[in-house]
Amino acid sequence: MKRRVFLAASATALAAPAIGALATTIVHVPQGNLVTLDPVYTTAQVTRNAAAMVFETLYGRDEKLDPKPQMVDGHLIEDNGLRWTMTLRDGLLFHDGVPVLARDCVASLQRWMKRDAIGQTVAARLDSLEAKDDKTLVWRLKKPFAALPQALAKTQNTPSIMPERLAATDAFKQIPEVIGSGPFRYVPKEYVSGHLAVFEKFDKYQPRPEPASFAAGGYRVLVDRVEWRIIPDAATAANALVTGSVDWLDSPLPDLIPMLKSKSDVVVAPVDIYGTFGGLRPNCLQGPTANPGVRRAMLAAIDQVDVMTAVMGGDPALFRAPTGFFIPGAGSASEAGMDLIRKRPSKDEIKAMLKRAGYGGERIVFMHPTDQVYYDAMSSVAVAAFRDVGLNIDEQTTDWGTVVERRSNKEPLDKGGWSMFPYGAPAADYQDPIFATNLRGNGKGAWFGWPEDAKAEELRNRWMDSTDAAERRRLDAEIQANAFETVPYIPLGQYLPPAAYRKSLTGILKGAVPVFWNVTKT
Repeated sequence: MKRRVFLAASATALAAPAIGALATTIVHVPQGNLVTLDPVYTTAQVTRNAAAMVFETLYGRDEKLDPKPQMVDGHLIEDNGLRWTMTLRDGLLFHDGVPVLARDCVASLQRWMKRDAIGQTVAARLDSLEAKDDKTLVWRLKKPFAALPQALAKTQNTPSIMPERLAATDAFKQIPEVIGSGPFRYVPKEYVSGHLAVFEKFDKYQPRPEPASFAAGGYRVLVDRVEWRIIPDAATAANALVTGSVDWLDSPLPDLIPMLKSKSDVVVAPVDIYGTFGGLRPNCLQGPTANPGVRRAMLAAIDQVDVMTAVMGGDPALFRAPTGFFIPGAGSASEAGMDLIRKRPSKDEIKAMLKRAGYGGERIVFMHPTDQVYYDAMSSVAVAAFRDVGLNIDEQTTDWGTVVERRSNKEPLDKGGWSMFPYGAPAADYQDPIFATNLRGNGKGAWFGWPEDAKAEELRNRWMDSTDAAERRRLDAEIQANAFETVPYIPLGQYLPPAAYRKSLTGILKGAVPVFWNVTKT
């Protein structure tokens, strides 16, 4: 895949900040346009990153991804793990000045549980969730769920707390107003789609007393304002960073990293230290991809190293491949079935797999988003590999926003349906079966693609119920072996794109999401 090469002479730099602009304004370039700030409605990464500024969660993850009390002072577990009592900490205010109450939390979490995979797991084990009083939430469970704090600290879909009146919005519709209790407030009057989103310090926010560690501890905001500038052209964005027109690039194009590293005023370093787990999601309801045999052949056709090299360039430190259905090094990572990836079948063997599956050249609609650098690269390599083994790929190039809208379509291919699309999931969630969303086999309740796999669900439930480490390791292997049979998604590898920012920024915290507290600008 041929990429653009940075040419400083031809890149158009942004205008420098106007005289009189706030010295404590951070200008940030996200990976894409911010279309919605509803972190329950969508799993878009830009929404997740913006939501971390505006909303809080009951628990927050530290740099090691351990959950810590955030909006709560703590919790009390009783009745053999079936009753959890959580008490809100003092000083919590929404951006409209109204105190955060327990009933706001209940309504927010009930909305989240309707959309999020781990939220659905919590809901299935829940007898009731109620506000005992203004500061106290009481959970009554049918079965113990020790990972409840981890679930309430996750970042995508985010169990964000919002006012009860907003949380009453249908979970499948966007909230009409963006009001949280986080350290930044959103400024809607300055929003221009495709150009600008603005967040200002919420002066009434009271941080926790502990030092911040990623999304845990005290969110101390040390700037007045953060501007998200949407710059679709990667070379233009890189040049703007070099000239000082912007302060921080969330995800620079890999081809530009050597140039950025050569600049004395620029730091190139990981901020999201867990990265992204790339994959291809097949439609398990419609068309040839509804056939598990076809999906197995498609998985066999993919060379993960080729894909990751196209995504991140030739530096092997920026990706990990090949992978199974969990990220390398994770507690649940297993060798089960890995020969299919490490010792890939020949082209003729893959064609034979397709023939045995009954594939007869039927059309496969592949949605190829060209405006997302990583997804564009994934798609180009995957489509070429599929065509090479004889698959009839109808490659439909589009933008990512269209993919996000169209992927909910369950109609047949001749009525606007689809067969496959690329995606990137938070790699931090693919360390065990609880949080690995796309391993779910819960049919209509599953993420887009809707695989129905009773065995996958049964194994996951057994894993959650087990307290024996050896049994969990056996189940990890069974879960992965089953995934190689059913192929709920095609893993492409873990990629670790670094951020780039000017040396005038200090205190940037590492974790799984870029955060803007603790950051100073000189």
